[in-house]
Amino acid sequence: MTNIQPHRIKTITEFHQFRGLPKPEHPLISVVNFDDFKRLQDNEPKSLINNFYSIALKRSINAKMKYGQQEYDFDEGVMILIAPGQVFAIVADKEIQHSGWMLLVHPDFLWNTPLAQKIKQYEYFSYAVNEALFLSDKEETKIISMMKNIEQEYQSNIDKFSQDVIIAQLELLLTYTERFYHRQFLTRKITNHKILDRLENILSEYFNNESLAKKGLPSVQYIAETLNVSPNYLSGLLKVLTGLSTQQHIHEKLIEKAKEKLSTTDLSVSEIAFELGFEHSQSFSKLFKSKINLSPLEFRQSFN
Repeated sequence: MTNIQPHRIKTITEFHQFRGLPKPEHPLISVVNFDDFKRLQDNEPKSLINNFYSIALKRSINAKMKYGQQEYDFDEGVMILIAPGQVFAIVADKEIQHSGWMLLVHPDFLWNTPLAQKIKQYEYFSYAVNEALFLSDKEETKIISMMKNIEQEYQSNIDKFSQDVIIAQLELLLTYTERFYHRQFLTRKITNHKILDRLENILSEYFNNESLAKKGLPSVQYIAETLNVSPNYLSGLLKVLTGLSTQQHIHEKLIEKAKEKLSTTDLSVSEIAFELGFEHSQSFSKLFKSKINLSPLEFRQSFN
């Protein structure tokens, strides 16, 4: 097991800088052309984590990709979808050459919209998937056209309808992707990723029922026992794979749930803190601000 941790890219602006691209025209959503990427350096991080969704349509690929702990099966023109916080690696024996388009969407762009929750339900944003989506020429043209429509919208003068239009176009793109995905994998068995995928499922189930209010945050011991591994082994494995400890994964899920409640409900900060398992709202507010540099109220006010 290597001790080299993945390189985490937190923002779309940081991604543009990393790939030698001009500053993005919108901080939370961007469409990029692989032809505009700077030449990949031999010493750049091979294992990466983005804090945003990435939807890539790639052609002429001369490399392999590892997604979680498994090799991602792709060789020709394919579509690859990766959710925030997921680790992936590019493996190549020579200089990487590829072309195509990529859509980057930060989760904060989706808050206070139905898509914020719906996007998590799409199967193709899961570690359980280890095969890329192969598209016909006609399907590829359709996806590229939708990406360019999104680009055209955020390049226009932003008004009160801009986000709604982009969200609608993004949801349409994801719906078409789901159609293509089910066409390809309908009769194929999807191999589950043993640790990362199960961890996602355990945390999602825990945070989506009443366990938080009744029992508080899940402990590292509880997560490890549910996965049938030792706490030290789990945290060590996660640290190598994702750069985050088990406790940090728990906090990431907590902040995600808190953002959802702050942006989609009228509950007070104290009520949200209680529902998330905190005895004192001050403890919740302190943790929330330490993670995103905004207090819960400041985050909520950013949507008004």
